[in-house]
Amino acid sequence: MRLPTTAAAAIAALAATANAFDLQQLQQPLQSILKSQENKQHQKQQPNIVFILTDDQDLQLDSLSYMPLLQKHLQREGTFYENHFVPTALCCPARVTLWTGRYAHNTNVTNVKPPYGGYPKFVEQGFNSNFLPIWLQSAGYNTYYTGKLFNSHTVENYHSPHVAGFNGSDFLLDPFTYSYLNSVYQRNHHEPTSYAGRHTTDVITEKALGLLDDGIAGVESAGRPFFVGIAPVAPHANMNPSDPPLKMTEPIPAERHKHLFKGVKVPRKPHFNPDTPSGVNWIASLPQQDEATVDQNDHFYRQRLRALQGVDELVDQVVTRLDDAGVLDNTYIIYTSDNGYHIGQHRLPPGKECGFDEDIRVPLFIRGPGIPKGRVEKAVTAHVDLAPTVLHLAGAAQRDDFDGIPVPLPNGRKQVYNREIIESHKRHEHANVEFWGIAIPEGEGNSFGPNNPAVVENNTYKGLRLHSPESGYDLYYSVWCNNAHELYDLTKDPYQLHNIYPSSSSIHRYLLGASIDQVINRLDALLLVLKSCRGHTCHAPWSVLHPKGDVETLKDALDSKFDYFYEEQVKIEYDRCEGGYIVDAEGPQVGYQYLTERDGLGWSHWE
Repeated sequence: MRLPTTAAAAIAALAATANAFDLQQLQQPLQSILKSQENKQHQKQQPNIVFILTDDQDLQLDSLSYMPLLQKHLQREGTFYENHFVPTALCCPARVTLWTGRYAHNTNVTNVKPPYGGYPKFVEQGFNSNFLPIWLQSAGYNTYYTGKLFNSHTVENYHSPHVAGFNGSDFLLDPFTYSYLNSVYQRNHHEPTSYAGRHTTDVITEKALGLLDDGIAGVESAGRPFFVGIAPVAPHANMNPSDPPLKMTEPIPAERHKHLFKGVKVPRKPHFNPDTPSGVNWIASLPQQDEATVDQNDHFYRQRLRALQGVDELVDQVVTRLDDAGVLDNTYIIYTSDNGYHIGQHRLPPGKECGFDEDIRVPLFIRGPGIPKGRVEKAVTAHVDLAPTVLHLAGAAQRDDFDGIPVPLPNGRKQVYNREIIESHKRHEHANVEFWGIAIPEGEGNSFGPNNPAVVENNTYKGLRLHSPESGYDLYYSVWCNNAHELYDLTKDPYQLHNIYPSSSSIHRYLLGASIDQVINRLDALLLVLKSCRGHTCHAPWSVLHPKGDVETLKDALDSKFDYFYEEQVKIEYDRCEGGYIVDAEGPQVGYQYLTERDGLGWSHWE
C-alpha cells in the first residue's frame, strides 16, 4: 500500500515519540486506521473508473461460467445487467458507439475499414476531438488506455493523426492486433514496438497495471481521478499479418492455459446445428454442419475459453492493484464486450454480425461505490448507454447529442438526463439493432456452404429487440435489405427458431391479445422511428408517434383505438442493399404521428 505524505509524516512522528511503545505492534493497526482515513478522503473525490472491454465475448454460450476470478470480483461484488445489448454486432461500429454514445447510423462508422469504417472514418467524422476521453479530461480526469481501440488503426496511420484525449496510451495496432504471439503496441507518441514471442494478453496486463500506477499517482499527488480503458483482444480469432485477408483461425491461449477444459463442447441447445433450417435470407439456406465441422468448432470454442483465462487473471490483478493502493472503494469497474458471438447456432459457422441474441446480447458488470453486490438488473440497456453512464458516474453533465441514457444505477443517486429526472421504472423496453455490409465465417476451413464459401454480401438489416417481463413480451423483429422480415417471440421460442412473421400458415395467428398483423404494424412503426432517430427520440421513440405522451410502451400502443393509424402507417422498406449507411438506399425515413383521438383518425408526417 502506498501511504500519502501525511501518512508518512504521522508514522515518523510516532517513531520519534515511541519511547515506551513497540512500534512493530502499532504498525498494523496504524496502517489500518490510515487506510480507512485515506479511503474516506478518496470518497470525497470524484470516483476513478476502470473500463475493461473484451473482443467478441459471448454471453449466451456460457463463457462467464469459465471465469471464476471475474465471478469473484465483479459478479459477486457488483451488478450484472442481464439484458444488455450491442446495437451493431461488429467491432469498430460497436466501439465507436460505445465511446461516443451515438448509434452507428449517427456516427456513420458502420464497418471495420474504409470507406465505411475503421479509425480513418472515425477521424473523418470529427470524433477524434469529440469522444469520451476528451469529455472526461474536461471533467477533471486523467485518462489512459491500452489495447485495441479501433480497427484500421495501423502501424502506418497511428500518427495521422495521433489519437487524442489520453494522458497515457499504449495501443494495439493493425495488422498485428489479432496476432496473439506477434503483437505490436504503440505507446503515447512513440514509434510502434513489436512484442513477437510474447502472449498479447500478458503484455496488455503489464501495460494496464503500469497505467493504473500512473493514474493512482495522479490521485495521490494532485487529487485528480483517473479513467483507465483496458481492451484485450481475447477471445477474438487469431489473425496473422502474413495470412490471406479475412483468414481468422482459432484463438491462441497462453501456454499455461492450453490444457484446460478438455472435452468441453459448445452448449447443445435446440438451435445448435438444428435439423431444420431457421432464420431468413441467406441464413435459411445454410447446410447442416457435418460431424467433422462440429468437432472442429467445439475445439474452436475451447480455445476461446482458454484465451479468456488471461483476461480472468487480468481482472484479478487490476482489482488487487486498486486494493493495494487504497483506491478500490472509490473506483467503478465496468466490464463488457464489443459484441457477442455464435458457434453453430442456426447452423452458422463461428462469427458475429447477425441479429440473434448470441451476437447482440453481451456481458455487462458494474462494480463500485454504492452499486449493490450480487444484484441482477433486468432493465434493457445497450452500448449506446455506456458513455452517458461513465459521464454520470464522473459527475459530468449529459450531452444533448447522446442517443443513450445512463444505465440504472441503484446507488441512491438521482439520474438526471437532459434536465429530466427519470426513475428506473420509466426506462424504455427496446434495444435498437442495425447492421451494414458483409458476414464473414471464422475458424479454419469454415464457410457458409458451397454457394457462399467466403463471405455473404447482403447482410444489411435493421432490427428491434423488445423486452418487458412486466408486460409479458420478449420479441425480436427485423427487416433485411432484400426486404425479408422475421419476428420471434422469445417468450415461447427463446432460441429464435420459429419465424412467426405472417405467411400463408401464420397470418391468422394472435400475439399479445391482438392479431399478429396489428402487433407487427406497431413494431414496424417503432422501427421506422429508430432507424434514423437522434438524441431523445432514440430512447423515447413512442413520443414521435404519439406526441401527446399517452403511449410509452408496446402495450400502450396496442390499444385498439390506434389500429387504423398503424395500418396506414408508413412501412419500412429498403430500396437496395449497400455495404454502408447510404440514406437513399434505406427507404422511407419519415412516417405519421398520431394527433387526435377522434375515431382513431387525424395524423400528419413528423418532421
